[in-house]
Amino acid sequence: MPYALITGASKGIGREIAISLAKRKYNLLLIARTEKLLVDLAKELQEKYKVEVFYNAIDLSSADAAEDIITWCNKGGYDISVLINNAGYGLNGAFEKLPLDEQLNMMWLNMSTLVQFTHLSLPLLKRHSGKSYILNIASTAAYQAVPYLAVYSATKAFVLSFSRALKLEMKGSNVSVTCLSPGGTDTHFMERAGMEGSKKIMKQAKKFNMPADEVAEFGVKAMLSRKSEVIPGFSNKITAFSNRLLPKSVVEAVAKGIYSPE
Repeated sequence: MPYALITGASKGIGREIAISLAKRKYNLLLIARTEKLLVDLAKELQEKYKVEVFYNAIDLSSADAAEDIITWCNKGGYDISVLINNAGYGLNGAFEKLPLDEQLNMMWLNMSTLVQFTHLSLPLLKRHSGKSYILNIASTAAYQAVPYLAVYSATKAFVLSFSRALKLEMKGSNVSVTCLSPGGTDTHFMERAGMEGSKKIMKQAKKFNMPADEVAEFGVKAMLSRKSEVIPGFSNKITAFSNRLLPKSVVEAVAKGIYSPE
């Protein structure tokens, strides 16, 4: 089988996507920052699913990370047919109070790194003799402005728009582009975003969060079916659809009430 290249593969949705693809006998190239987690996951998948797994521990928010990884892939001679752009994170809080350097770092990882990986991977995906796939991970936050997740929601709106446009540009080629927009998911997202101290947000999460493995499986199936834009979970679909119908001022006021750290 060919290889799937997965960014942000050590935890959460990325990890579960790696498992989902290993079950389908894809060989894997796992990319994330924490080497110990990559080592453990690679060993688990190799032993359980009898696939080849290689990993590269790197800070994906660094400017040269994507180029370094693609150079590594070319040197390895890997036949890549799947690119999973999963790496990313959010920051919760008032825009003016969150450190600017952290917000710029988030923007780079969520958008620039994704664009770099996509651009540099396309020659490899097109070189594959069969069908190739790109799966970009956005968020239901892409469908409206979200106060106190202002920059994060804007980055995910970028991912969604970019994915939809690229899907049409790739029409007629062997490469399809799918954008997965999860809602709340049981991952380390809220911890990384600084939401754990908010009882209001945590209460909301307990009601609506989906298991990461369900989100991952939904995304992989959609990707392999060459779908364009998908949202896992009935309530998430309804919310995204409602955001298109209701006045933006109403939707954004509700979001402000949910995500305000106060």
